[in-house]
Amino acid sequence: MNEGFTGDPGSNEPPSLGLARLPVDEPALVVIDLDGPRSMSLEPLPVAFAGVAVGISRSGSTASRSDVSAGVDFVLVPEDVTRLGPSHRVGVAVADLDAELSRVDEALKRSPTAAVTLMQVLRAGSAGSVERDLFVESLAYSALQAGVEHLSWLGGRPTRRDHGGQVGPPVMLERDGAVLTVTLNRPQVRNAFDVGVRDGLQEALELVALDPSIEYARLVGAGSDFCSGGDLDEFGTGPGPTVSHLIRTSRSPALLLSQVASRVTVEVHGACVGAGIEIAALAGRVVATTDTRVRLPEVGMGLIPGAGGTASLPRRIGRHRTAWLGLGGGWLDAATAFAWGLVDEVHEPDS
Repeated sequence: MNEGFTGDPGSNEPPSLGLARLPVDEPALVVIDLDGPRSMSLEPLPVAFAGVAVGISRSGSTASRSDVSAGVDFVLVPEDVTRLGPSHRVGVAVADLDAELSRVDEALKRSPTAAVTLMQVLRAGSAGSVERDLFVESLAYSALQAGVEHLSWLGGRPTRRDHGGQVGPPVMLERDGAVLTVTLNRPQVRNAFDVGVRDGLQEALELVALDPSIEYARLVGAGSDFCSGGDLDEFGTGPGPTVSHLIRTSRSPALLLSQVASRVTVEVHGACVGAGIEIAALAGRVVATTDTRVRLPEVGMGLIPGAGGTASLPRRIGRHRTAWLGLGGGWLDAATAFAWGLVDEVHEPDS
């Protein structure tokens, strides 16, 4: 573990948090033993704290203390101790606490600037304004686009591949009476979210907003997966971080979806990565098949979620579980997504 830990380095006991001023060029993973006497009263974590504060509770009983929510970025508990449902939005149950701490530490070491920026954006979240949260997210995302971590990832990404031509529009609309079905239509790239999908989805949601005769809208994905996230072939090809910020905030499917959420159901299946879950989570209802798996990989690219994830996921699962999911980049299965409240219903694929 890195120097962000406090306490006796020779001890096996997890150290407590000492909110000393840490150097911003060495972001720290700080662990707080919530079962220990030194964590009896946690102070609120400053928004600008240049690190990741993780609470651990081997008993599980202290993870829901009233001061814990404001004092940590998330809490880890052993999965054999307690079941943490939608009402407990701070804790994450894991098989091995020590292994999970090591994994989080490695994620922080690989992309320290992106990881800390994600924590700061989530801490700064506003419960009352989706638009404000999307704006803050976009500013942070643009700043990271020009950063060393993202540029390094761009330099090492796979060579572009030819997936074949697009058949039909990237987003298709079908009206049946009062019902509008909106289909992401890039199955050859697992519905990767590119400019065409963004603009098509924007136009579809504008139609829903402007036409009250559309009583119900369904958002679905063609092919084996709902959405595999941002189209990697477009990364690094935009007009630059500043202009990209202006485009993101003026053409935001996430913001539009939040405004018509009560009339929209998103039906996810297969891979639901990055933008796929970030936008979907703002719908009034999210229905998943049992093969659905969710992932937020952006920190590993030197970025943070940029399609609305820091605004949408915290409103469903809380900022703490969003922080853990965004840091790890691992897969969340349909059952856990349902238990957390990220999706509202799970059914078999052929139902």
